[in-house]
Amino acid sequence: MANILLIHVAATLMMTGLIWLIQCVHYPLFEQVGAETFADYHVRHTQWITPIVGPLMLVELVTAVMLVQSPPSVLQTWQVWAGLGLVLTIWASTALLQIPLHNKLGSGPQVDTIRELVRGNWIRTVAWTLRSGLALWWVHLTMKTLV
Repeated sequence: MANILLIHVAATLMMTGLIWLIQCVHYPLFEQVGAETFADYHVRHTQWITPIVGPLMLVELVTAVMLVQSPPSVLQTWQVWAGLGLVLTIWASTALLQIPLHNKLGSGPQVDTIRELVRGNWIRTVAWTLRSGLALWWVHLTMKTLV
């Protein structure tokens, strides 16, 4: 189970770094892309980000479920369920907010939609940040048993 925990923590930390970059740099820059090039830019964004984000999110989800099914002995049940709850929050936000907003942007730049995308993405940014703290705490608890 230690390997599952390490894979889980790695995926969570990578996604946390990535979501902060998207939140603070990439999404706000959507407003700076000209109308004549926006559609192509947005298509490329989607095509290029999906192979990075998709597998990491899937690994994080699968390992979160595995940790709930068989938690390391140093973790309490509520801790792994809280982690899974945050993962499910992220997936729900992605499916219900971010994907529909990206679909709207597929037809061209809309400043209100871009700003809604940035605002709504704070849900994922905060959830992944909390997940990173939780995951690092789990590593700390696990390492304490080794000392």
